[in-house]
Amino acid sequence: MIEYIKGELTELTPALAVVECHGIGYGINVSLNTYSAIQGKKDIKLYIVEAIREDAHILYGFSTKQERELFLLLISVSGIGGNTARMILSALSPSELCNVISSGNDKLLKTVKGIGLKTAQRIIVDLKDKIGTTGIEAADVLTVPAAHAHSEVYEEAIAALTMLGFAQVPSQKAVASILKEEPEAAVEKVIKLALKRL
Repeated sequence: MIEYIKGELTELTPALAVVECHGIGYGINVSLNTYSAIQGKKDIKLYIVEAIREDAHILYGFSTKQERELFLLLISVSGIGGNTARMILSALSPSELCNVISSGNDKLLKTVKGIGLKTAQRIIVDLKDKIGTTGIEAADVLTVPAAHAHSEVYEEAIAALTMLGFAQVPSQKAVASILKEEPEAAVEKVIKLALKRL
């Protein structure tokens, strides 16, 4: 069982971080929250969840133990796999997610791709009593870092969405329309908004 991986961040996209540790490069799936937290850093530490399947060994990495705890809670819900849990943690920050669950806001949870009303309600019912143990303050504030160059944001957002499993053309349309509405939006915000439209 891998608890965490600490090393040099050699590659980073909004969906994947490559961390070199003692000559081995680990490809680690990350959420947008973790991507924002480690962006621009050289040496990082990611808390790991290993998903071992017949056809693959997948590593999910998180910048905080709390986010990892939420991920583990999400995948404990029937019908929620690693990628869906990561999608939820990319659309909402840990504190926003706690707020959504504790307030029973299934409508907001339903805006995440792959989450229908029944699944949203199941997440709320299953986790309402458990999220108190995570020690995360529930919040409903959206913070966005300073904007990057327009085209760079466009390229990064498309790359992230395709890595998350969305088709290229719909992703391009969604990102283009978001940047038209909010030209100053940071890549994380663009991806979050695109996740709700795709």
